[in-house]
Amino acid sequence: MKNLEPKKIWEHFYSLTQIPRPSGHKEAISKFVADFGKQLNLPTEVDEIGNVIIRKPASAGYESHPGVILQAHLDMVPQKDDNLAFDFTKDPIQTVVEGEWVTAKGTTLGADDGMGVAMIMAVLEDNTLQHPAIEALFTVDEETGMYGAFDLKAGALKGQVMINLDSEQEGEFIIGCAGGVDAVATFDFQPKEVTGDVVAFQLSVEGCKGGHSGVDIHLQRANANKLLFRLLKILVRDNLARLSSVQGGDMRNALPRSSMAIFTVPKSEQKDIEKVVASFEKLVQTEYKGVEDGLKISVKEVAKPKNWLPEETQDWLIHAITACPHGVYRFIQNQPQTVETSDNIGIIATKENQIEVACLLRSTSESRKKELREIVDSVFALAGAKVEFSGDYPGWQPNFDSRVTKVVQETYKEEFNKEGEIKVIHAGLECGIINRYYDLDICSIGPTILHPHSPSEKVNIASVQHCYQLLKAVLKKL
Repeated sequence: MKNLEPKKIWEHFYSLTQIPRPSGHKEAISKFVADFGKQLNLPTEVDEIGNVIIRKPASAGYESHPGVILQAHLDMVPQKDDNLAFDFTKDPIQTVVEGEWVTAKGTTLGADDGMGVAMIMAVLEDNTLQHPAIEALFTVDEETGMYGAFDLKAGALKGQVMINLDSEQEGEFIIGCAGGVDAVATFDFQPKEVTGDVVAFQLSVEGCKGGHSGVDIHLQRANANKLLFRLLKILVRDNLARLSSVQGGDMRNALPRSSMAIFTVPKSEQKDIEKVVASFEKLVQTEYKGVEDGLKISVKEVAKPKNWLPEETQDWLIHAITACPHGVYRFIQNQPQTVETSDNIGIIATKENQIEVACLLRSTSESRKKELREIVDSVFALAGAKVEFSGDYPGWQPNFDSRVTKVVQETYKEEFNKEGEIKVIHAGLECGIINRYYDLDICSIGPTILHPHSPSEKVNIASVQHCYQLLKAVLKKL
């Protein structure tokens, strides 16, 4: 990978893949980037939460031009193949060059947003570039709640223009994005001791593609949690199943790739379980043919668990997950290809006396986001769960008169002799949060990254070169 062009970009990106940096583990990556700035003898600050700001003076002749903020986030989403032994807090990412793409062996690659970080690092160290004063802003914990952007202090930045490097399609220039809010529904219960002549099974839904719950939500991929509970409802109704525990998904902003439940049935129903599961697997494989060709649903006999969920809790949980909306809720009016509002049922986790269900709601419309929030609240409240909302962040409202976006668009055409596209996206970016203290002119760009937040994540090699070429030319024009 380090032999790819531009070499500096790929060298920096390789260094990032060697530093474990899942969200919530920011110390090592913040220190690495801060040390990089100090080694360049550039003014470098690390704030209380771990955000890093590195300042590079304007090149000769650009001293009077408005300062430019280059922004990217340091963390990555930790997702891996189910059968892979990998610790994101300790193990380096294993990268692979496959033709026109760079990907990883069985894990997320971290091009989201390691590529943005690498490009900014290359700008900081290249003294041949022409540019206004630059503030490089590296934020932490974007993927789990945009905490770095939220905790950025007012007055920390002086620039008037910002280029965010967290977009995922070359030739698209992003000027707005969806806002979001986290929902956690909690079912409290007292476990019931397993009694009677019963047989226990482990039910598993595996092999879903997963993906980014904003970028990929319109692709109609399977949600492993929804599939699991669709089948559990059948088993409870028709085979007298009793649920003991359930675990599905591990990131609220990633489409769940796998989900698992432990349940029992009376011994008289034992012989029918494999047949019911096989029939359901065949059904959903037909439904998702061409979309989820790796989807598998399996069941195996396991040791009898100690406890069940209370039957009432079990039934209400199944009803709630079945009823809760997942996927695209609404497209933007008159723009049927652009998602306006969505929900992702990202995590279902059994604890000792609780089951938690975590969802991420997104919308470019504040009113629609509130509407969906009320729907999710009602579904789980009717099921007797306690529902809490947190991390509500605003969308980034588009500025169709943005000067920096016009410069980006004009420069792209000059450099590559083709038109780019100005877009508003459904994924969340930090731009709107950062801009709450400022009146910045903002545009977001990036190389082509497919399937972020999943082990299928990959970045297009040529698009990295094009994106960096564009960034350098834009800085010169600004």
